[in-house]
Amino acid sequence: MITQTTQTTGTNASTTTGSASAAPPQIASDFETFLKMLTVQAQNQDPLEPLDSSEYAAQLAQFSMVEQQTKTNQTLEALVNKLGGNNMAELSNWIGKEARAEAPANYTGQPITVSPAPDTEATEAFMVVRNAEGTVVDRQEIPVSTTPVQWDGLDESGNAHPSGLYSFAVESRKDGIVMNEEAAAAYSKVVEAQVQNGEVTLILDGGQAILASKVTAVRAQG
Repeated sequence: MITQTTQTTGTNASTTTGSASAAPPQIASDFETFLKMLTVQAQNQDPLEPLDSSEYAAQLAQFSMVEQQTKTNQTLEALVNKLGGNNMAELSNWIGKEARAEAPANYTGQPITVSPAPDTEATEAFMVVRNAEGTVVDRQEIPVSTTPVQWDGLDESGNAHPSGLYSFAVESRKDGIVMNEEAAAAYSKVVEAQVQNGEVTLILDGGQAILASKVTAVRAQG
């Protein structure tokens, strides 16, 4: 049985920022000591054999570069720590939410919310439900609309289909003629979030894995 529902979607926009503490750079004080040593050296040099001023400039430039590089490294380290904290906070925000994506949904006896997208020229639309083996187990007419509907998992006799993964598609028809069949997105609970190869991968309650970039909506668990 298909039940039309009121469309409610949320977004996962909550993030937190971490903080990184770093020891104050010691090279700055060493740089001041170095300048004092050069000053003393200049004051006590032999007037008959003065030191080349270019040597001073070269030494100062080299030491300044080292100081700047140290500060740059500290800034990068703090940035990495901050981003790492944000990633963990972002991952934790997925857990327990329901994500909508074109992926099989795990049926456990509870209705599954599906978001159909019939062809804009369709005059009729049908929900096509397939089990994990790809066998069509249900086909029911739905409104020609993008409003979410619920699949209760019951057959024509009112008996529940076996628990497991089911995929959904929408068959669009015009004047009784099939135009196309397109996959429909369904909501599934997120039980784990991982970072793999720089991308966030979500593990759903049926064990299926999807990329977070494939999620089109997120909502609190119903």
